[in-house]
Amino acid sequence: MLVVAYGGNIAQNAYDALVASDIASYLKPGFSVSIKPNLVCSRPACEGATTHPEVVEGILLFLKSFGVSKIKIIESSSIFSNTKQAFRNCGYDALSHKYSVPLVDLKSDGTTAKKYEDSKIEICKEALNTDFLINVPVLKAHSQTRLTCCMKNLKGCIPDREKRRFHSIGLHKPIAALNMLVKTGYCVVDGICGDLSFEEGGTPIIGNRIIVGRDPLLVDSFCAELIGYRADEIGYIAQGEKMGVGRYYAQNTKIVELNVQNKPIWDAKTDCRAANRYRGAIDEDAACSACYSSLIFALHRLGAKAPTDGGKICIGQGFKGKSGPRPDSSPGPSTSLSPNPSLGVGNCCSGFERHIPGCPPKATDILAAFERYGTGQ
Repeated sequence: MLVVAYGGNIAQNAYDALVASDIASYLKPGFSVSIKPNLVCSRPACEGATTHPEVVEGILLFLKSFGVSKIKIIESSSIFSNTKQAFRNCGYDALSHKYSVPLVDLKSDGTTAKKYEDSKIEICKEALNTDFLINVPVLKAHSQTRLTCCMKNLKGCIPDREKRRFHSIGLHKPIAALNMLVKTGYCVVDGICGDLSFEEGGTPIIGNRIIVGRDPLLVDSFCAELIGYRADEIGYIAQGEKMGVGRYYAQNTKIVELNVQNKPIWDAKTDCRAANRYRGAIDEDAACSACYSSLIFALHRLGAKAPTDGGKICIGQGFKGKSGPRPDSSPGPSTSLSPNPSLGVGNCCSGFERHIPGCPPKATDILAAFERYGTGQ
């Protein structure tokens, strides 16, 4: 089961998503709970790299209403970053003070060596000793692993020397093994504005959604499709599925959506420079940010093959009830996205001769449509 909550009221949406989820089947009020955000660096969440403190605030509100009193926020920033500085600059010091929840810098924590098959990994004790770990990653792309989300976020539960070793031996297998050794109690994904291509931010794309679920591999495989990858294209997800970390997202996976009717409209003023290069290919009219972000992730994956001029790819509520533009008078159906597309993205464009269904569609669906119809390049 997955719950997806849309909108800009971040703390409330995180709270509501947990209320609507099945977390109560696994969590008990007497448990000690550790919340593990992604504070890979000391940059504000609006830049697309770090977990919004409002997401964690929503989790804290839920835990306290559930009766949980033993709560910590734990993290170890990247090798070249200072965790305490990240706590301060990313808004977590204020959050800690407001809710009387301690912050634990895992760089100062002791470790325990754990073994899974032929993988021996040193893991911070705080990550192992908690009764219930809530994994709060950012949904974003990664320069080496393509996706970073729930499973990779656990890399912040190992000491810096192990992080270096993971990179030296290849990230995918040890990340999968780490997820067999550190058990996630629940996942709360910050999909507000993840970065297009780089784990330390700089090119954020507004998605305005929070995704929650029990199984980190299921959540990651769902999130991979949102940014344009099949689950088996992400090495650590494929390795984790073979090891038994969890199961792949499938069409019969139960998904509960909240606030679908209130999805925020994409705002051109918030777009990043990387997305701006594709604006010439898009005819946008009141598009929801989640739908628009899927299109941008798909175009970004196409890179040089993406259409950037000529005909338009239509998206947005302004196209409801319309059949789509035809820039020229040539008879018969169009066969390319450029210069004569007549292609609509999302359910709002269902009247188009060719449209990609979904509210929002996943980036993988959009890429599949590009493959069917061509890109006009």
